[in-house]
Amino acid sequence: MDAPAPVYLVGPTGVGKTAAALALADRTPLEIVSADSMQVYRGLDILSAKPTREERARVPHHLVDILDVTETFSAAEFKRLAEDAIAAIQGRGTLPLVVGGTGLYVKALADGLFDGPEASSDVRQQLLAEAETRGPEALHARLAGVDPAAAARIATNDLRRVVRALEVYETTRRPISEQQTEWQRPRACLMLGLHMPRAMLYRRIEERVGAMFEAGAVEEVRRLVEAGIEQSATAMQAIGVAEIIALLRGERTLDETKHAVKGNTRRYAKRQLTWFRKDARIQWYDVVPDGSHVEGLARAVNTALGRPEAEWSS
Repeated sequence: MDAPAPVYLVGPTGVGKTAAALALADRTPLEIVSADSMQVYRGLDILSAKPTREERARVPHHLVDILDVTETFSAAEFKRLAEDAIAAIQGRGTLPLVVGGTGLYVKALADGLFDGPEASSDVRQQLLAEAETRGPEALHARLAGVDPAAAARIATNDLRRVVRALEVYETTRRPISEQQTEWQRPRACLMLGLHMPRAMLYRRIEERVGAMFEAGAVEEVRRLVEAGIEQSATAMQAIGVAEIIALLRGERTLDETKHAVKGNTRRYAKRQLTWFRKDARIQWYDVVPDGSHVEGLARAVNTALGRPEAEWSS
């Protein structure tokens, strides 16, 4: 029997992906591969809406709590780790369910990433020599001049990625950030999406953010600052971190902070929907309060697996 191909479950933040994935696990043997750029970080639990320990004990989760908040992360690194996790899950004869809302990560895993030109030892040695004599800050400033988008997401002290980005530019005379948007032809795969009316989604987001603050989001960020999160260009992108840091510095009130986090989360959800709507492969399911949308998801998954309805239907 062939190993089950990965299935993707996507949608905007707050739409209920975790709950649907757990419910699906009651209907077919699966393990979850998180496609969330912030759930990889240890300690970033509340603001990333990370599955609880109980939920992770109920269904195996992969790519959760694998990095310190000082470490950077990228779509390429996610793709490599996710492919390793998927291979291990398939080796156990279990379905890999990729769950998340980070569109770039989902796209990278489903369709591949731009690999770039082969490494040029001459160019790389010149760049490393420049970093040695002028410092990594100078090299990062040089990258900002030719590829500001790449410089914005690569930490100044992440010399390996700064050098690679400059190497690609020097070799091709095109920014790596531009070339990384050039995907392979979309591959056939089962991709399921969760949807709900915009007003309902925004109301859930408001409630969710309120619950995050009640659960201790401010204290979580205080601990993350002590752990060095401000050194990470990746973890600092988590919605709520910069806003709460401003609160801790006395630059805004608690009410202003909550308002900012709610607004930024709504805007992020809108960007996620815009991204996913461009992918014609996604089969959309309306989220309903009684949870019956999970039956539609289960039917799609188990049909793809060739399992008769009697084996999974509740």
